[in-house]
Amino acid sequence: MKCVLRCLWSIALCAVSWILSGCSATKFVDDGEYMLTKTSIISTSKDVNAGSLQPYIRQSANSKWFSLLKIPLGVYSLAGTDTTKRINRFLQGVGEAPVIYDARLAQLTMLDLTTAMRNRGFLQAHTDIQTQVKGKKVKVDYILHPGKPYFIHSVKRDIPDANILHLLEAEEATSPEGATLEEGGQFSVDRLDQERKRVTSLLTSNGYYHFHKEFIQYSADTTRQGHGVDVTLHVRPYRANNDSPPTSHPQYWVRRVDFTSGDGEKIHLRRKVLENNTAIQGGKLFSSADLQKTYNNFARLQAVKYTNIRFREIPDSNQLDCDIQVTLNKPSTLSFQPEGTNTAGDLGAAASLTYENRNLFHGSEVLSVQLRAAFEAITKLEGYQNANFEEYSVETKLLFPRFLVPFLSKDFRRRSTASTELSLAYDLQNRPEFHRRVFSLAWRYRWSDPQRHLNYRVDLPDLSYVYMPWISGTFKHDYLDSMSNRNAILRYNYEDLFIMKAGFSVTYNDGKHALRSSIETSGNFLNGASYLLGQGRNSKGQYTLFNIAYAQYVKFDFDYTRLVAFDQNNQLAIHGGVGVAYPYGNSTILPFEKRYFSGGANSVRGWSVRGLGPGKFRGSHGVIDFINQTGDVKLDLNLEYRTKLFWKINGAAFIDAGNIWTLRNYADQPGGQFKVDEFYKQIAVAYGLGFRLNFDYFILRFDMGMKAINPAYENEHEHWAVVHPVLSRDFSFHFAVGLPF
Repeated sequence: MKCVLRCLWSIALCAVSWILSGCSATKFVDDGEYMLTKTSIISTSKDVNAGSLQPYIRQSANSKWFSLLKIPLGVYSLAGTDTTKRINRFLQGVGEAPVIYDARLAQLTMLDLTTAMRNRGFLQAHTDIQTQVKGKKVKVDYILHPGKPYFIHSVKRDIPDANILHLLEAEEATSPEGATLEEGGQFSVDRLDQERKRVTSLLTSNGYYHFHKEFIQYSADTTRQGHGVDVTLHVRPYRANNDSPPTSHPQYWVRRVDFTSGDGEKIHLRRKVLENNTAIQGGKLFSSADLQKTYNNFARLQAVKYTNIRFREIPDSNQLDCDIQVTLNKPSTLSFQPEGTNTAGDLGAAASLTYENRNLFHGSEVLSVQLRAAFEAITKLEGYQNANFEEYSVETKLLFPRFLVPFLSKDFRRRSTASTELSLAYDLQNRPEFHRRVFSLAWRYRWSDPQRHLNYRVDLPDLSYVYMPWISGTFKHDYLDSMSNRNAILRYNYEDLFIMKAGFSVTYNDGKHALRSSIETSGNFLNGASYLLGQGRNSKGQYTLFNIAYAQYVKFDFDYTRLVAFDQNNQLAIHGGVGVAYPYGNSTILPFEKRYFSGGANSVRGWSVRGLGPGKFRGSHGVIDFINQTGDVKLDLNLEYRTKLFWKINGAAFIDAGNIWTLRNYADQPGGQFKVDEFYKQIAVAYGLGFRLNFDYFILRFDMGMKAINPAYENEHEHWAVVHPVLSRDFSFHFAVGLPF
């Protein structure tokens, strides 16, 4: 038996090695041909980053999973050459055929690399190629010889049009940092193109309707010694057509702006709304910037399906009429969404019905009403009646595509890209242990600065009222009233509570870097009013509103993600997040909804949701662990390597670290308090693999995490789970929609 197992193990190892190496793929390579196994770019100068020139390689070797394993090629190599067999066709369809080296593409790559270096200012650059042949395989190295870079010695302008020259000089006098061509800067085609785009944008935003970048040309004199370049920018004169004589470039004014419907019907949008979202105005110079802003403004209106803007020249004049054609969406939609739930083995179902009106007051105001119902059969809960969970909720939102603030000027409303939202929600929860009602009301503003990749949000105010109409006698006896087992955190969160908060957040995202910072505070206004009015306190020393204690705290969150792309199929995501919340004044404990938790699909994935922390605390009370495993401080550190596998399936390998802590020392959370000299010893670590089904418009994610360092255990065998793994103890599976960060 042992011999059989050893034989099977050896066969498995050979098969895996065969797949990983793709050695047998050469059977698909004809005589006189070579399979390309690797391409590299080697630079002989530190001035040129070889990695940045990878996109210029016209022929690359077979793709790799995680930049290491040629699995697709290995799968293809398992197929036989007889394509009449179904299994061979299947393996070849799933796998990836070997890349056959093409010398013509290699020569074109050399030319592209040389051109790219010269465009970057290395005007004497050239590229060599080296090939290493072994059997039917070839490795290709492109050797870069950049030479010394050239620098801009002087910048001159040849602009016969006095108006254009005056406009450029005036703009640079007020914004000298705008010019991209500066004496002493490194010469490059990219800098020339940036200056061409800058000048074109400036002119087309100042009435030059017919101007385009082809009117701008350059001459560069490289005969100067010392690798200096004398650059001259030329602006060609305007010609109406090839037979017309050269003239100065004409400036155009907008005479009037008209609105029409794309479907021939009346536009069901108020005239004021149309005008406030139109940056183009009669009596002003034509502006391409205003044109783009108008497109952006109308694209934000959910009532609008698409917009088409056209300009008509008025004969024998420098005037334009602007026609804005607006086509609207259907005003109302109704959607139904069912879902299934599984909480620790308890099965359930939920469904939501959503009504949306995209043009409620004919100003593209969006009214949405969502009704949701959920049911879950709860098992293994002894001592309680009606062993199930029911939830019914209604949420209403009214979104205005503008700032609803008094005393704002009309010009400011035109320039701002803001929205105002009013939301009202009621949530009813009935559990065997308790009944809970949550009423919330919020007023918030959102606005953006696209040029700086910034988005802002202000919540002012955000009100929540938590009402507990009924608590099971068993639950009260076991966890709330029993002197031997009463839990301060649990008790606080099962009392009626009023939360009045204000918050501000800012988000930056340029595609490579994503940063989010937010701060919120609650209870300060009410506390100040109570103090000034001389209001008395309750038996617990708290001020109240309508005889209900209100929460007082401050909360700060910071989150950062960096994406590093190695090639089109592989990237590394680096993420870090920290949060701190502090209860004070009227509160000694944070409300449950504001406390941090760790573990789950978007945190340390070796643990289930609320299964980690705080600190080295280890839950042992079953029903109330979800309360105890929360904290006031959170730290998340994540490293995830993402790779494309095949079809729409992507893979990921990740390492997560983090935990939560409390700021105060709560008796019910021993080992959970944050201490500067100990917290780093309590950072949990997990590792794992994930798969993603990428359908472009949404991503289904499956992550399998294993505990590596478990701070809940002190003995070496359980603490260092990476060395002593136990699948039943250390494994967690997560299903989620979207990427974790």
